[in-house]
Amino acid sequence: MPDELDLLRRADPVPAHGPYFGDGPLDHHAERRLELLLAEGEGRPVRLRTPRARLWWGLAATAVVLATTLTALLGGPGGQPAVAAPRPLAVRAHSTAVPLDRMARLAAAAAADGSPGLRKGTHVQSWSLGMSDDGPPVTLPEERVVRWHADDSHTELVVATDPRHPGRPVLTDEGAASHLVADGQVLSRTDYPPSWSDAPPEARPPHEPAALRAYLAEAARPGTGTLTTSELLDAVQELLDHWTLGARESAALVRTLADAEGVHPAGQVTDRLGRPGQAYTYDAPGARRMLILDPRTGAVLGLETTFPRDDPRYGVKAGDVMDYSAWMR
Repeated sequence: MPDELDLLRRADPVPAHGPYFGDGPLDHHAERRLELLLAEGEGRPVRLRTPRARLWWGLAATAVVLATTLTALLGGPGGQPAVAAPRPLAVRAHSTAVPLDRMARLAAAAAADGSPGLRKGTHVQSWSLGMSDDGPPVTLPEERVVRWHADDSHTELVVATDPRHPGRPVLTDEGAASHLVADGQVLSRTDYPPSWSDAPPEARPPHEPAALRAYLAEAARPGTGTLTTSELLDAVQELLDHWTLGARESAALVRTLADAEGVHPAGQVTDRLGRPGQAYTYDAPGARRMLILDPRTGAVLGLETTFPRDDPRYGVKAGDVMDYSAWMR
């Protein structure tokens, strides 16, 4: 049998210059090289799977992978899953950092025709870090889709899935304790009766910057009319968990963010769904926030919170991801 190290050197399924190096699924060519490597190492004929075949293979193997991973990660009936958090997003070295004021002008120009429009409801991928005093931190990924209907009723669907590792078991805390479930498993589906509110964030958001800032202040601190930058970012997250903003609302939001104190341009970044974005950071006493905006329209793509320093009590280090949301249309 050929030396395994030599095979790895020649196959190089995940080259350092690859677009998904470090965090994310292998691309098509990397999968082909890895398949060739495995076939050569095992001395069997090479049979490359088509995308359809890979899909069926993944479905058939889910039960086996789930059973194996449960034992490896849970470590027995009373074990605590030791699942790594997603890596913090890395700003591309030497990339151009676009000031928020310029981004606000770009967003306003993109919104000139008013398309796309505002829509109630949301579609978001999220990762959150679960911590305890008696176990390592664990990452809980899920996808949530909220759709509103003509009669003002709405449905919320929550699915366990992690786009970084398609097809692999996913950790969830639904139930008595953290446990693994199959990728794509529905955690909950809830139908809500008709309801309506004229208070933010349920009320329709305005598309003028001053009015939107007042709206966000009312959502975060009712009756005060003022917001710190940390509170503004929290209110933005709450807004996007209720509404899919249209072009005009996104432009107003970018202008509101441009007027906030302490939000700095950081450069270009690729978010966890593979989308290009412009990153903006804000350092708060207990957290570092990174906001990701679409470079063409200014729409918010994601919001990441990381730990600014080590915390041995919970086994976290500076830069570890506390939570992350990625919004989609």
